[in-house]
Amino acid sequence: MQDNNLLPNMGSPENHKSFWGAFEHGGNIYRFIDEKNIRPDEVIDFSASINPLGVPKSVIKKIVDNIKYLCHYPDPDAKDLTEAIGRHLDIDPQYIMCGNGSTELIYLTVRALKPERVLIPMPTFSEYERAFRSIYSEHRIKDKISYFVIWEKDAFKINIEKFIVAMSGNDSSATYKSSLTTSVDMAFLCNPNNPTGRLMRKGDVVKIAEAARDLKCYLIVDEAFIDFMPEESIVKEVQNNPYLIVLRSMTKFYALSGIRIGYGIYPQNIIDIIKRHKEPWTVNTIAQIAGITALNDKDYTKQTLKVIRNEKRVLEDGFRLLGITYFPSDVNFYLVKQENAQKIISSLRDKGILIRDCSNFLGLDNSYMRIAVRSNKDNMKLLKELAYICRE
Repeated sequence: MQDNNLLPNMGSPENHKSFWGAFEHGGNIYRFIDEKNIRPDEVIDFSASINPLGVPKSVIKKIVDNIKYLCHYPDPDAKDLTEAIGRHLDIDPQYIMCGNGSTELIYLTVRALKPERVLIPMPTFSEYERAFRSIYSEHRIKDKISYFVIWEKDAFKINIEKFIVAMSGNDSSATYKSSLTTSVDMAFLCNPNNPTGRLMRKGDVVKIAEAARDLKCYLIVDEAFIDFMPEESIVKEVQNNPYLIVLRSMTKFYALSGIRIGYGIYPQNIIDIIKRHKEPWTVNTIAQIAGITALNDKDYTKQTLKVIRNEKRVLEDGFRLLGITYFPSDVNFYLVKQENAQKIISSLRDKGILIRDCSNFLGLDNSYMRIAVRSNKDNMKLLKELAYICRE
């Protein structure tokens, strides 16, 4: 692989592991349960980066209390949830639209805005590319995707200036100027990034967003994990930038993956276009109730941040003691690199423990794994099993 940041389109999906890898994510315990003929409670799932506290008790109670209302259609505008999100973020609800998880909004936004060329970091969440490929036939996709490589030698940090240059279409040695005409009309950033766990500071993302505005390039910032570092969110920048879109998820921090809640913060010049392409009733009644209740549960938020902080120290100490290479993480998972990664993955599966094989992320190989931060009991179990494998 050449030692620069910008790579061209890599052709058809037959030779493109990122595209086909989009069908595989962490958290699919169902296939594993069928394969091993075991119960769900016999699986310890480190492959999905979900809050180890589980669903907030306040949410469970509220769902039970409102089961009787399931005979009614859900509010298609999710008005109460939208207003709750506005209060939570201290932004005007008119900029907010809720969806069936943030993944629905990734596809919806791409479908509505129909970009001609996109810039996608690598490695990152594969659904950005899959969403873009879904709006074009395969013979039309050539030269429409550019990849911005995030290098391990840079500790998987994005170079801000080079990313702006990549949006502008200039040579990587060029200096960004706001008068340039962009070569891409949409760019994606996952912040903090999945699977690397690295956070770009608010000021750096704002700098990229301002450049995107000058270049008339839509910038989609996926903040699915930003609740672990909420002060770094750029949601309040959207109202002043007609080219900035921020997507958020409630499935990670609030452990609500099974009922799918996400939302987007869109500029006023875009949100009506997005709404015209959106199917009705994608956010069900239970999801709307759960979302409102979770946002109001401040004790759950405080406890989560404390538990994650403590358990990250446990895992990091264990990784260092076992000689396992891990990369600094700002969130609730770690990207790990070991030459015997595939052996580790297989051996742990035999013990009912799932971790994320990262070999299907474009830009990574079969030596990379992603490991979520779970409860102390689960984390200690993982470290114990890793110690056995490392001694073999």
